[in-house]
Amino acid sequence: MFTVTFPDGTRKQCPAGTDLLEIAKQGGNPGPTERILAAKVDGGLVDLSARVDSDCQLQWLTFADPEGKTIYWHSTAHIMAQAVKQLFPEAKLGIGPAIENGFYYDFDLGGGFSPQDLEKIGQKVHQIIQENLPFDRQVVSKAKAQEVFSQRGEDYKLKLLREIDSDQVSLYQQGEFIDLCRGPHLPSTGYVKTFKLLGTSGAYWRGSERNPMLQRIYGISFPQQDQLKQYLHRLEEAQKRDHRRLGQLLDLFSVHDQIGSGLILWHPKGAAIRNTIETFWREEHQKRGYQLVYTPHIANEKIYQVSGHLENYSELMYSPMEIDGVPYRVKPMNCPGHILIYKSRQRSYRDLPLRYAELGTVYRYEKSGVLHGMLRVRGFTQDDSHIFCTEEQLSGEIVGVLELVEFMMKAFGYSYRAYLSTRPEKSIGSEQDWEKSTSALQGVLEQRGIEYEIDPGEGVFYGPKIDIQLEDTLGRGWQGPTIQVDFNLPERFEVAYIGEDGKEHPVVMIHRTVLGAMERFVGGLIEHYAGAFPVWLAPVQVVVIPVSDRQMEYARKIAGSLSADLIKVEVEQRNEKIGRKIRDAEMQKIPYMLIVGEKEVESQTVAVRKRSKGHLGNLKLEQFRSTILEETRTRTIE
Repeated sequence: MFTVTFPDGTRKQCPAGTDLLEIAKQGGNPGPTERILAAKVDGGLVDLSARVDSDCQLQWLTFADPEGKTIYWHSTAHIMAQAVKQLFPEAKLGIGPAIENGFYYDFDLGGGFSPQDLEKIGQKVHQIIQENLPFDRQVVSKAKAQEVFSQRGEDYKLKLLREIDSDQVSLYQQGEFIDLCRGPHLPSTGYVKTFKLLGTSGAYWRGSERNPMLQRIYGISFPQQDQLKQYLHRLEEAQKRDHRRLGQLLDLFSVHDQIGSGLILWHPKGAAIRNTIETFWREEHQKRGYQLVYTPHIANEKIYQVSGHLENYSELMYSPMEIDGVPYRVKPMNCPGHILIYKSRQRSYRDLPLRYAELGTVYRYEKSGVLHGMLRVRGFTQDDSHIFCTEEQLSGEIVGVLELVEFMMKAFGYSYRAYLSTRPEKSIGSEQDWEKSTSALQGVLEQRGIEYEIDPGEGVFYGPKIDIQLEDTLGRGWQGPTIQVDFNLPERFEVAYIGEDGKEHPVVMIHRTVLGAMERFVGGLIEHYAGAFPVWLAPVQVVVIPVSDRQMEYARKIAGSLSADLIKVEVEQRNEKIGRKIRDAEMQKIPYMLIVGEKEVESQTVAVRKRSKGHLGNLKLEQFRSTILEETRTRTIE
C-alpha cells in the first residue's frame, strides 16, 4: 500500500501499481471523474494512465487549470493531425502545440488547405472524437522512434529526434496515428466535447524564412458548448479590434517590405498618439526624480561581452558590423550605456539613488514567423530606466516603481495581474545574490498587498523580475511593465559608490520599464479601445465640420483658436453632404465634432456632437474649450 496526499491535506491509501484513473474513480476528486484530465504527481505532469507505487503528492487537473487547458488543447491538436493524415496521407507532420488560446498543427502538404478541406477535416475530427480512442503512451529508444518515423516518411519528426539528447523518447498513439510527444494527454479522444477549426496560414518550419513553408491549421476546443460560443463571440470582437486592421483604417502606422519586416513606420496620427504618451511619461518621471538620458543605437561589441549579452542573448542580437576594423552591434539593450554614464565619475552614497530614464530604441532578432504588426517587431523603443541604489534603498525603490506603474496603468484604463519570475536555467550570478533580489521583489509585493503568481524560471539571465500583465476590455493579457533586480551587471562592470566609511561598496541595479515597448503598448491600446481613444489620447480630438463652403472661414477660425491651446483639431474641407461628413468622422472615431452652419456663425457658437453620445447642444466656443481641456488635463476615460 502507498499513500497519496491531496492539496487540501487529505490522504488516501491505495495498492501499489494503481493507475491514477482508478484512484480518481475511487473518490477524492473535485467532481465527476470525467472532469479530471490529467494529474500532477510530486509536481510533475502525468497521464491518468500512469501507475503510482510509492507515497506522493497528488493534484488533479481539470480544464479550469492552466495546465489542464494546455493538455486539452494539445490532445485536440493530435486528433486534428490524425484527421488530416486520414484525408491527406501524403501530408508530413510538423509540430502541433497548445497555444495561449487553442492549438495549431503544421503540415507539409505542397499546397494550402481550402475552406472545403477544413470542413472535411472538421467532420473527420468529430468522427475520431466519437470513436473515443485511447491516447496510448509508449516509451521507446530513440533508435526505435527513428525507425517508426522513417517508415512513415515523417521527415520533420526525424529532424526533431536529431535535436533530442536523451536515448529514450515518448510516443503517443490513438488508433493508427502516432506522434512524437512528451505529453501528457487526455485519457481518450472522447474527452473532447466541442471544437472549432478557426483557419489556416502559412508558417515557416521553426519560424525561419530559410526553412520550408508549411501549412498551419488553428483550432479551439472546450468541454462545454457554451464555452465555445463565448469564445467565438470574444474572437469576433477581437477581430473587430485587430490593431493591424484599425491601424490601416485610422491611418496610424504601416509596415513595408522596402523598409523591412518587423519595422514600424509611424504615420502622423500614430505619431500623435505616441507623442502624447511620451510627453506624459517624461513629465511623470521628472516629477519622481528621474533624469533623462540618451545613448547611441550602436556600440562596440566588447561592451556586450562584459555585460554577458553575447554569452546569454546572442540568438536575439544582430550580426556585427565592422567600423575601423572593430566589430560593433546594434544595441539590444540600453543598460550598458546607462552603466557607463553612472561610471563617468565617482559616486557617493549621498548621490544615491540615481534614476536614469530613456526612451531608447533597440533592435532584437525575431523570426519572421512570429512577427505580428506592432505587437512583435524587430526594432522598438523601450521606456527603459535604471536605478542605482544601495541594498538598504532597494525595497523603497521597488515600491516607487510599483506606485508609478499603478498610477500610469490607471490613466490608460488597464487593470493588471502580477507575476514573480524566478531564476532561469541559463543565467549568471551567485545563488546568494539571486536569493536576495528575489526576496526583495517578493517582500514588496506582499507588503503592498498585491496578489501575484510565481512564474518559475522566467527571470532574465541576470536577475529575477516582477512582470505585470495588463488586462484589456476583452479580458486578454498584454505584456506590460517589468521590474528586475540585478546584482550581476554591477559586479561585471565594477559599479560602486563610496560609502560613509570612505570605502567602495557595490551598487544594486534595478532595470525597469513601465510601458515596455512603445510599439507593443500602442498596438495594445488600439485593441483595448477598438481605436476609439479617450480624448486625451486621441490623435484628432476635434473635427470642425462646416455645413457648406460659406462657413469654411468660421470653421478655420475655430480650429486656429483651439490649436493655440494644443488641442488636436482638423477642419473637414471636402465638398460632401453634411451627413457623409459626420459618418466619416464617426468612422475615424474622432471624439468631438463641431458642426457649424449659418445659425452657428450668426450666434458665434458651435453645435457639439460627441462620439457615441450624439448631439450635446450648441455651446459658445469658450465653454467647449473648457470642457475638452479639462478632459485632457484629467485624462478622462470614457
